[in-house]
Amino acid sequence: MDQPNPAAPSGRLVARRTVLEMGCGLVGLGLLGACTDHDHPTDATTDTTPAPEQTPTAWAVPAEPMRFPQGFVWGSATSAFQVEGSSTADGRGVSIWDTFAAQPGRIDDGSTADPTADQYRRWESDLDLMVDLGLQAYRFSISWPRIVPTGYLTGGGEVNQKGLDHYRRVVDGLLDRGMHPAITLYHWDLPQPLQDAGGWAVRDTADRFADYAAVVFESLRDVDATWLTINEPKTTAMVGYAGTEHAPALGDIDAGLAAVHHQLLAHGKAVQAFREIGGRGGIGIALNLMPVYGAAGAELAADRLDAAENRLYLDPVLRGTYPDEAVGDKPGQLRGDRAAFEALVQPGDLETISQPCDLLAVQYYGVAGIDKTGAWLQLYPPSSAGWQQVHAEGLYELLVRLPADYPDVPPLVISENGIPDPDAQGQIDDPQRLDFLRTHLQQAARAVAEGVDLQQYYAWSFVDNFEWARGMTQRWGIVHVDYETQRRTPKSSARWYSQVVRTNAVPPA
Repeated sequence: MDQPNPAAPSGRLVARRTVLEMGCGLVGLGLLGACTDHDHPTDATTDTTPAPEQTPTAWAVPAEPMRFPQGFVWGSATSAFQVEGSSTADGRGVSIWDTFAAQPGRIDDGSTADPTADQYRRWESDLDLMVDLGLQAYRFSISWPRIVPTGYLTGGGEVNQKGLDHYRRVVDGLLDRGMHPAITLYHWDLPQPLQDAGGWAVRDTADRFADYAAVVFESLRDVDATWLTINEPKTTAMVGYAGTEHAPALGDIDAGLAAVHHQLLAHGKAVQAFREIGGRGGIGIALNLMPVYGAAGAELAADRLDAAENRLYLDPVLRGTYPDEAVGDKPGQLRGDRAAFEALVQPGDLETISQPCDLLAVQYYGVAGIDKTGAWLQLYPPSSAGWQQVHAEGLYELLVRLPADYPDVPPLVISENGIPDPDAQGQIDDPQRLDFLRTHLQQAARAVAEGVDLQQYYAWSFVDNFEWARGMTQRWGIVHVDYETQRRTPKSSARWYSQVVRTNAVPPA
């Protein structure tokens, strides 16, 4: 049914409207709904026609610090490919991002992710710095090609014990320091041999992921951790398979839609493996979500865009269904072959995908706006990343919407939330990031005060690192990295965040 969703959030549309063109290489899709992760270029044209305004009820920040529940977990996050370096050390295989970064013109500054922040060799001192800052948890990802270099455990493929040993040392290092490990199994570094066979566009990759996940679960079965199966399946599918800005850069919307289903299937299979092995802690998936605001007369387009941006991932995981409105030829929809997408779903798939989880991880960077023609609207000030519309209240709207629309949603985790420095050099004094963190944490606390079961928060990112297709030109860390010396210097935002962690409260200013 092509009906507007009455639960979808509404927002104030500002007078200046910026229509986003075809960033992310999604030419011909008629939709930029995929361009939501922190690596997407924006080429904008401006229409100064006044947009209609909706005036929401104003919310005032309380005069006293806003406290979080006892036991709330505070941390920061990274991903393996972005921070580790040592791309050939200890038997690591080649990933699709190694291949992509080696192709001329793919990375803005021609850089590679080696050594980037060199954390493969400097993990101990980084953990010590986390302790100095008072962080209670560290979210990191395990590199699939470090564990299964070819991606296959059949036909001669083997587990790389040196890779397992490395992550065991990292986990033990966290536990020895009294910190909680939050472990992501897949953060975009697919082994290249799997991509050579079709990657996430083919069903077999879901089974290969389940094999890899089982190896990791067995190796760390004694560890009480927060486990995340797949990081942002939307970004992999829509920017790497439907688009060309990320690896493997296929530029094929139907391959992108196949990658959506197969990643979600891989998630479900990994959850099954976790239960069968008796893994400890909690498991879930990390989804990048965003409120969608429609201009006057754009209610249907906004509902379709919400389906493509959010419900295409939430509904199968939490309801065992796919939304009808996500794929089609109308404004706001992903313009793929709907029948082909539906044909991918085999009997039992949705039951596998909707395996009960212990948590849902939310990655929040901003909001989206759309008019009735399907053009994207710039509603709020962008960060220096260009694509990111900064609107802290959108986080509150998202957090309260989830339990309202999905009554059985498990406890929530904010697994990523952040903003880049205004330039490539980075700043030790970073007031923009400090303000971003403060306002977003205030909105998170507001949602918690209204009964939302939010249990963990991870600032993105711990250290400056390789920012995908932007290379080393964007710095997202709360800790500055001098790439010449690898010296770490906590930024003002890190010192401020440290006080939030120590007090379990966010101050009014």
